[in-house]
Amino acid sequence: MKDVYRHPTIRELAATLAAATPSAAAAAEPPATDDLLSPAGRSRYVLCGVLQLLFFLAYSCAAAYVLATGYDWIFAGAGPIDNYLRSLVFGAAGFLAMSALPILVKWVLVGRWRPRQIRIWSLAYVRFWIVKTLIRTSPLVLFVGSPVYTFYLRLLGARIGRGVAVFSRIVPVCTDLLTVGAGTVIRKDALFSCYRADSGVIRAGPVTLGEDVVVGEAAVIDIDTSMGTGAQLGHASSLHSGQLVPDGERWHGCPAQRTDADFRTVEAAPCGSVRRVGYGALQLVNVLVLYLPLAIGGVAILLVEVPQLAALLDAGPATFTSWTFYGEALALSFVLYFGSLLVGLLVVLTVPRVLNLAVGPNKVYRLYGFHYGVHRSIMRLTNLRLLKMLFGDSSAIVHYLRGIGYDLSRVEQTGSNFGTQVQHETPFLSSVGTGTIVADGLSMINADYSSTSFRLSPASIGASNFVGNHVVYPAQARTGDNCLLATKVMVPVDGPVREGVGLLGAPCFEIPRSVERDSRFDIANAGERRRRVVAKNKHNAVTAALFLLVRWTRLFGITVIYSIAAELYHLYGPPVIAMATVLALVFGTGWAALAERASTGFRALRPLYCSIYDISFWRHERFWKLTSAMEGKIFDGTPFKNVFSRLRGVRLGRLAFDDGCGIVEPTLVAIGDRCTLNHRAVIQSHSQEDGTFKSDRIRIGSGCTVGPNAWVHYGVTMGDRAVLATDSFLMKGEEMPDDARWAGNPAREMRRPQRRPESVPNGGRPR
Repeated sequence: MKDVYRHPTIRELAATLAAATPSAAAAAEPPATDDLLSPAGRSRYVLCGVLQLLFFLAYSCAAAYVLATGYDWIFAGAGPIDNYLRSLVFGAAGFLAMSALPILVKWVLVGRWRPRQIRIWSLAYVRFWIVKTLIRTSPLVLFVGSPVYTFYLRLLGARIGRGVAVFSRIVPVCTDLLTVGAGTVIRKDALFSCYRADSGVIRAGPVTLGEDVVVGEAAVIDIDTSMGTGAQLGHASSLHSGQLVPDGERWHGCPAQRTDADFRTVEAAPCGSVRRVGYGALQLVNVLVLYLPLAIGGVAILLVEVPQLAALLDAGPATFTSWTFYGEALALSFVLYFGSLLVGLLVVLTVPRVLNLAVGPNKVYRLYGFHYGVHRSIMRLTNLRLLKMLFGDSSAIVHYLRGIGYDLSRVEQTGSNFGTQVQHETPFLSSVGTGTIVADGLSMINADYSSTSFRLSPASIGASNFVGNHVVYPAQARTGDNCLLATKVMVPVDGPVREGVGLLGAPCFEIPRSVERDSRFDIANAGERRRRVVAKNKHNAVTAALFLLVRWTRLFGITVIYSIAAELYHLYGPPVIAMATVLALVFGTGWAALAERASTGFRALRPLYCSIYDISFWRHERFWKLTSAMEGKIFDGTPFKNVFSRLRGVRLGRLAFDDGCGIVEPTLVAIGDRCTLNHRAVIQSHSQEDGTFKSDRIRIGSGCTVGPNAWVHYGVTMGDRAVLATDSFLMKGEEMPDDARWAGNPAREMRRPQRRPESVPNGGRPR
């Protein structure tokens, strides 16, 4: 694809291909080995699912017993002060237990991680999955960006030096294989899990970062990689297996290559051990003394003081067939859902504006102090996913973003100015020019970090731009007006300001800003465009109402389930609460999948090529609004994820492994047997460019592997046993032949690997 854009005539393209040299991806990726484990069969697949379910049930039973015992003890208090003290003790004990459990289980079940291969669906994989699930759901993950979080990683076995700052919430799993030198900073959304899934096995391998390393926003670091002292990896870039960044060098792109761009943009500030320890201790005190007791005590007050809730919990089994019981549950769920939504919206529109008075742009602040705490609070409050889901893909998102602090200049309303997934570090320094349309996944980087300091800077997208999916936009971006920033593009931070061009790839290169074929959907008449927007707004208002209705009714169902379980608890004890948790999970995910399928009339989506003002596109947006993809994240890495994907409409083969892949349009996707889909991979069957929408089918053959954070675009065909490498972008319409290995952004063919046998001797153990 890159060659086609750079050489638009057949003569130029033929000459280039004839003189082609091995790609950087081929040099970076080590040759294939023949020591793969034999694939697991259906019996191991079923056994793995049963063991994972039993673990979930056991964990739910234990949690139910602890919660029930704790609340019984709190209710026995003699007054408000006694209740608070009991809530404090119970909350602190529960927090410490939940924090210690993942660490204890990791050392008991695994011990120290070493480079190895684990056959997926085996008993060793069950241990791996239990450890991964527990360490990624630990309450200590909430302390990301704090010294408490790096201390947590050390307890898990990671070798982390002094003064390291980690801002990514994606917790590494094989932590003993992670080495991070002193003074290193790892930015938000960086992926460095120390494992990847490949052709039916989990490969665990080392990731080594030297001292004073900078890892950029949304960067991906594969296994068997290292960065030397003072090295830098740019935003939206990736190191592929086998790559080594020498001391002091700066690399960017996918796979990364040397660059002169400097990603160390903020100077250091004094930040000693006392400051770090004090900040972490203050966070823990706030959680243990303030937040947890108030949350636990607040729930206790609701259970006792709210008449409707007390009536539900006191209802006997005979009342479960009463309309009054369900009417009270409906009213309670309505108040809880819409009340919390309204309160959340009011808080988001007011509190961050007050907090913003304490921090200013272009000033260097020390980490782990007052200004840092204020900045992190603003970021958390203004990035609430529910509100962006509600207002996104409609005219309302413009007013919401302005309300929280965005500068949107003079808005040219299209009804699709922004998608449902827009994030930032501060909205008050984020600006978007007139006439710009932004698809999903934009991340505005308006905070720069070192391991000791941070600085807020304006991040500004020019006028008349189109920003594709999954674009990380830094404050130092060298783009101006009338640009097309393609999906997964690495926005340049050096060189001249680009205007009137399209940018694609990592590192990026120029492509045409638009194509003549799509211009037929342009609406030149302003009056006609306004009429289309008004019609779209009416359609989107119904979509938003359906979104709220689906979520409210799901809460109503879960309220009924737990209300019945609370009454039966007196007869059957904690197991009934655990069973209610399972039923609530099944009901919640099933209801979400049902709503998603109902949004399309229980019919498969069909390929589209139309204007964003066409009602077919509006219906597609309704499908996005009601999608259940996030609900299935709890099933990642289990056979139940395949069941959920089939419920959504994916044509999925046998024994597939899905470790957290996002499938955006499931009914347009066909996946063969024994495929391996990695964490944060995306299979997206659509694209939008300005006012044009396109979607098509995706076919992935049997035995394929889609790497971590890799992206498969619409109209793609992957042949059997094809491998798409880490963080790669397989562009629209590409066809990968059988046994091919492609890598890069945009992806291109790598050196053909050696043949891999079906099995190995010694009972399937690696030689």
